[in-house]
Amino acid sequence: MTSLTILSLTAAAQEMQFDVCVYGGTSAGVVAAYTARMYGKKVLLIEPGKHLGGLTSGGLGYTDIGNKYAVTGLARDFYRRVGAHYGKLEQWIFEPHVAENLFNGYKTRANFDVLLEHRVLDAKLEKGAIKTITIESVNGAGTQTISAKVFIDCSYEGDLMARAGVSYVVGRESNKQYSETYNGVQLRDKHQFPDGIDPYKLKGKPESGLLWGVSGAKVDASGSGDKKVQAYNFRICLTDDPGNMIPITRPEGYDSSRYELLVRLMEKEPNRPFNLILKPDLMPGRKTDINNNGPISTDMIGMNYNYPEAGYADRARITKEHEMYVKGLLYFIGHSTRLPAHLGTEMRKWGYPRDEYQDNGNWSPQMYVRESRRLVGDYVMTQANCVGSELVEDGVGMAAYTMDSHNVQRVVVNGMVKNEGDVQVGGFPPYPISYRSLLPKQSECTNLLVPVCLSATHIAYGSIRMEPVFMVLAQSSAVAAVMSIDKRVPLQLVNPKLIQQKVKLDPLADGSTPEVLIDNDDKGSVVVEGAWLNQKGSGAYGFSFLIDTVLNQKPRSVKFIPSIVKAGSYQVYVYSPRVAKSTSKVTLSISDGKVKREVIISASVKVEGQTSGEWVSAGKHNLNAGRGNFVSITNSGADGVVVADAVLFVPAF
Repeated sequence: MTSLTILSLTAAAQEMQFDVCVYGGTSAGVVAAYTARMYGKKVLLIEPGKHLGGLTSGGLGYTDIGNKYAVTGLARDFYRRVGAHYGKLEQWIFEPHVAENLFNGYKTRANFDVLLEHRVLDAKLEKGAIKTITIESVNGAGTQTISAKVFIDCSYEGDLMARAGVSYVVGRESNKQYSETYNGVQLRDKHQFPDGIDPYKLKGKPESGLLWGVSGAKVDASGSGDKKVQAYNFRICLTDDPGNMIPITRPEGYDSSRYELLVRLMEKEPNRPFNLILKPDLMPGRKTDINNNGPISTDMIGMNYNYPEAGYADRARITKEHEMYVKGLLYFIGHSTRLPAHLGTEMRKWGYPRDEYQDNGNWSPQMYVRESRRLVGDYVMTQANCVGSELVEDGVGMAAYTMDSHNVQRVVVNGMVKNEGDVQVGGFPPYPISYRSLLPKQSECTNLLVPVCLSATHIAYGSIRMEPVFMVLAQSSAVAAVMSIDKRVPLQLVNPKLIQQKVKLDPLADGSTPEVLIDNDDKGSVVVEGAWLNQKGSGAYGFSFLIDTVLNQKPRSVKFIPSIVKAGSYQVYVYSPRVAKSTSKVTLSISDGKVKREVIISASVKVEGQTSGEWVSAGKHNLNAGRGNFVSITNSGADGVVVADAVLFVPAF
């Protein structure tokens, strides 16, 4: 773990003053603090836990992306740094300690102040702006007052937002409220029990009571709203490396009756495979990122409703209950004689990694808080934004993931146990996220940004709530904070187009020469010669890609023309999506405006993780300033389908 210099406060210290105070050392919090500090502001990052990075360093190493086109700026830089660690341009699957070291590295480079193991108690407003916040040490070392010109709440719970008294919501809106179709109560078939699973302690006897985890609540009408929250879990890092493995043992408070539904499921489906109970996505270092999968898995359904508004002690109790449930499930699968033998055989191959979470019993300190409070600002992101029927013009980031809600409750329907609340609807291109959705109403607070618990309906938040998106929105939030301070105006009066421009011209917030990305949909930068087909939908980098499926026909090419600000050596990459019957090689024509070279690259790339394609290197090339350079993707010598999607120029000087 990279060493981290931490600010030390005492109860007797004077009020500490900053330009920007970021609450929550999540991935978003680190990016926000780094950005504001790199633009010369005095910054404090406050984190209630002991580590930086939130869920990204807490086990979610199998990154939920949707479409890499939506990941820009410092978020993209993070995944490039992960790639460099593993010897690639970028990588989206990684070990927890690698992520934490990288987040600590951002702190070291920008040299912003960090205060760990402190949490917010109160916020005082004057004239519609947060003047000070009161924080306390989680170890009982006293309280401290912090003042700042702008505050950014990057916590998963929205605790600073709530203390500021701005409007927010918990739970699911009804479909009627925002003219949606996938919000509210949803009894669907994903991660669902098959018909016939008895919910009662004694089969066929309702008078015996319900099994643990099954609610006796009546299922409300489809699409109706409630205050219930989608399930939480832990993203589990295990290893099968004998030299790095700690065996999974019986946890404290173990109660095998909590897993009776798994027994009944396997009685009905005795050949159900291990990976349809746990989702063990493989990571580098012979490790996993295990997520929920199936009707009964790592999600502790219905046990988190009080978490968003709970006090800190109650939250700690709820978190511990989730930890014990998941650890108990792992032990039960590995050792119960009531389950088919193939499950135990597979489970016992895995153990806790010795080299991860070494100060927390080799278990992630970050529960997966998928959704908590959500701001209600001047603009609320809805399903209409996700599917593209409503587009905002003040976008300061993009989302692209499926509208994704995990199950909310486990209930009895017609005498059978069923899960309710799981929704997974996608297939739409990237869409912009409104700057207004990061802000409270101006009448409520003028110096607070909320890039994590932003203003969105439950179902729209299900698409937005991805770690890379939080990082993108956090960078834009920090830029907005800097502009607000410099111009001495409320955040609501900062021009979002200027935020967009600043992030585009200086994506790493360090004044370095930006890389140049040209997508096939970029008008004015792409010249198409011949009859290429435009294919939209999943698999594309961005909104579509161009495809040539006809062999041995007239020459076709797609020319990508970058605007090069500074002459020099550039590493050129071509994006290769996963397509059927792809050509094994692609012939490129690369020119600096004077000399043209032919380069042949392989199109047979290994696509990893959640990505639908990979960048393929076309080598380093000297390019001149201006628009005289180009890269042409051609069909010359192709032995299969040729795709022209995107070209990337990365400065190598």
